[in-house]
Amino acid sequence: MSAAASNMTVDAEPREAAAWLALSQIEDPELPALTLVDLGIVRFAKVGADGVLEVGLSPTYTGCPATDYIGQLVQNALRQAQVGAFLVRQVLAPAWSSDWISSDGRRKLATYGIVPPDAVSSARELKPREIACPRCRSTDTECTSQFGSTPCKSLHRCRACREPFESFKCI
Repeated sequence: MSAAASNMTVDAEPREAAAWLALSQIEDPELPALTLVDLGIVRFAKVGADGVLEVGLSPTYTGCPATDYIGQLVQNALRQAQVGAFLVRQVLAPAWSSDWISSDGRRKLATYGIVPPDAVSSARELKPREIACPRCRSTDTECTSQFGSTPCKSLHRCRACREPFESFKCI
């Protein structure tokens, strides 16, 4: 490795760390209990050979109406963090998966009152998913609609405490 490349690697680390710190503070506009990092839509933040910090974002689904807004939030946060030259781009392959939600993000979803998704591999099983009410933990629940406030959530009702709630789908 040349001395110039070695220096770029050393200089890249604090910029990447500053970017991740800034990105970890941005709330998802549809799920304010989660950050973009919790949700797993920030795919990478790395300094390229040209010295430009590149940030990759994967929308939770193609056509998500918040995609452009999220890009603006990321750009604003990176400017405020003074990470230097950067480029924010969409990463569509591989497609975002609910498996990318962090364990902290899953905990935050549950605390917020939204049932977090199971792992995608278990969602492929033929038996229906047992969904516990996030308020009283009863499993005596029913799905009232496969489509919630966003396409990635479904609506449910607890028969025990009578409370409605949302469940994040396995995608």
